[in-house]
Amino acid sequence: MPTLQRIVLRRLRLPLIRPYRLSYRTFDEFEPYLVEVEDSDGRSGFADAHISPGSSSETREGGWTFCLSKMAEMIGRTPEEAKALVLKDFETSKVASTALVTAIEVMEGSSLIDVEDARPQPLLTPINSTDLAAIPAEVEGWLKEGFRTFKVKVGKDVEADLARVAAVQKAAAGRATLRLDANRAYSREQGIAFASRLDPEGIELFEQPCDSYDWDSNAAVAAASTVPLMLDEPICTLEDIAHAADIEGVAFCKLKLKRFGGLQRLADGLNAVRANGMRPVLGDGLGSEIHSWLEACVALDTVDNAGEFNGFLKPHKGLFENPLPFEDGAIRMPAGYRPKLDRAEVENATTAIHEVAI
Repeated sequence: MPTLQRIVLRRLRLPLIRPYRLSYRTFDEFEPYLVEVEDSDGRSGFADAHISPGSSSETREGGWTFCLSKMAEMIGRTPEEAKALVLKDFETSKVASTALVTAIEVMEGSSLIDVEDARPQPLLTPINSTDLAAIPAEVEGWLKEGFRTFKVKVGKDVEADLARVAAVQKAAAGRATLRLDANRAYSREQGIAFASRLDPEGIELFEQPCDSYDWDSNAAVAAASTVPLMLDEPICTLEDIAHAADIEGVAFCKLKLKRFGGLQRLADGLNAVRANGMRPVLGDGLGSEIHSWLEACVALDTVDNAGEFNGFLKPHKGLFENPLPFEDGAIRMPAGYRPKLDRAEVENATTAIHEVAI
């Protein structure tokens, strides 16, 4: 039985082309943890995940410490033993756990990363303009690049947010679908005030109005909203999906690989969303090229709408020798696509490294 012989953990720094603004933080760079594993049969695999400060209680320092501790326990174990060892403490550090487990799944040759046929996977893109006068030009630019789903970040000021959404709707003029995302920033009262006044024309969904674990407030907004709600941050387990399905007005659940503990667990979760009568959405806009590739692979047979795994478009440089193919608003992986790490770019991006080996 093969055992893990080498594990390498890196912290990367990936400067962005333009600032990425969320309600709780503006990112000028991504700082994912990259995990590489090798076993005694010579197999190798890699994965990464990005801890987003402010998104949850998980911290980058805590995630790094978690990885160091688990690496010391994983070395010399079989892949199954190592995955089980990590996942028993999944709640301690979801993102770090996911990076470790997914690297092993890639090493094992999970069928979930096999691309059997070429299928375009449309992506959404964020609307960055806060100046209403600049929105029409930005919308036209994204349409020319092939995007047909736009994400509009809200959650700071109800009146200003409503005006911005209306400006995007007017500029899009039915040529694109909108997803609105508050990133948990509204109070119950603000969420209701915003969602109840939306013109639903062209709006696909409204994402996560209130705090992740304030299920009652999110349910109150869902009841008042003119458009379907989607829950995001609190969705990390099959139990969370079942809980969301019980809330009237919640029609979508968004899953992210980095919060689900691995490729197989993610696929199971996406299928469970549909089995519970909702539509799954997938993707982390803060993911590197590695994470975007992994989510895109799982999405091929589980998701039928615009992917949110667009983080790879934000940094100046990617991490693959054979870049994740993107054209006309969509990822276009050819059959048999399997990326290789660009060693020079990985080294250039590395700010910290730790290795354990036998």
